[in-house]
Amino acid sequence: MLTSLNRLQPFGALVMRLVLGAIMVAHGYGKIIPRGALYNFAQAVSHMGFPVWLGYVAAFTEFFGGMLLILGLLTRIAALGTAIDMAVAVIKVHLHNGLTGHNGQGGFEFPLALFVMSLMLVFTGAGLLSLDHMVGKGKL
Repeated sequence: MLTSLNRLQPFGALVMRLVLGAIMVAHGYGKIIPRGALYNFAQAVSHMGFPVWLGYVAAFTEFFGGMLLILGLLTRIAALGTAIDMAVAVIKVHLHNGLTGHNGQGGFEFPLALFVMSLMLVFTGAGLLSLDHMVGKGKL
């Protein structure tokens, strides 16, 4: 009965890529574009016990990885990067606040959802409506 929805799977992958990509670009934008934001973010990451250079990697992964997701280009690589980024956000930043957060602090439900969306794209790929598909078929 619901198997007729299978033909809409390419649109599902497209919507997931566009939404996840837009969210990641928005999060990355605030970390790299405003003057001094990238340095400040990298310092915040180092205060969590990571090397400062990982702050730069995380910010660029969010911004440029999000752009790649929107385009559907190198999707599995970009999605793996965002999955790792969101796993770290869940564990190191939000987990102690609980699922929905408390005292004005965000919980881990949102970064967890982004992590799962990223994993889904790692496992399934970009779908038919992507540059990955066009390049793979020699249409680009």
